[in-house]
Amino acid sequence: MKNKLICFMLFIVLPGVLHAAVEKTVLAGGCFWCMEADFEKLEGVLDVVSGFTGGTAENPTYNGDHQGHYEAVEITYDSEKISYKELLDYYWVHIDPFDAIGQFCDKGPSYLSAVFVANEEEKKQAEQSRKKVVERFPNNKVVTPILNASTFYPIKGKESYHQNYYKTSPARYKYYRWGCGRDKRLQEIWGDEAKP
Repeated sequence: MKNKLICFMLFIVLPGVLHAAVEKTVLAGGCFWCMEADFEKLEGVLDVVSGFTGGTAENPTYNGDHQGHYEAVEITYDSEKISYKELLDYYWVHIDPFDAIGQFCDKGPSYLSAVFVANEEEKKQAEQSRKKVVERFPNNKVVTPILNASTFYPIKGKESYHQNYYKTSPARYKYYRWGCGRDKRLQEIWGDEAKP
């Protein structure tokens, strides 16, 4: 019997997407509720998942061991509708790049900002985007690092309520966001570019 080579083409099928121009990136900007809410507004973003990355502990949890990990979001996007560069441009105006101890009212290592890059092209683009921020604010120190991507652990199980929190608990989410001063601080840094 002759061996036959059977080729399978894998398409990632998400609502409204019938092609394979789907890519992912991971960004940390403090509270993942807020990052999720901000990025899901973008045309071309297909999905945003809250979780942890950057640490060595396996299967980190929100109420358990997540030491060394950043709260982050994994963004799935259609690169034919939005580019990686555009995601980075949007990212910067939704974080405080000068905060070395957290983001907004949330302080501590897990709330630090960071761009996680998966390859050399992403690293190049991320470094270019960071350089633009540094040049724009010559009197401030930009502390947000560009880091190599590592395993991303989505929030799951009993802690799944963190996913889409801004949709499932809108009143609590809005109160938290307002109380944390996120939008006020973003406005101070970025002006009208920071759209909540």
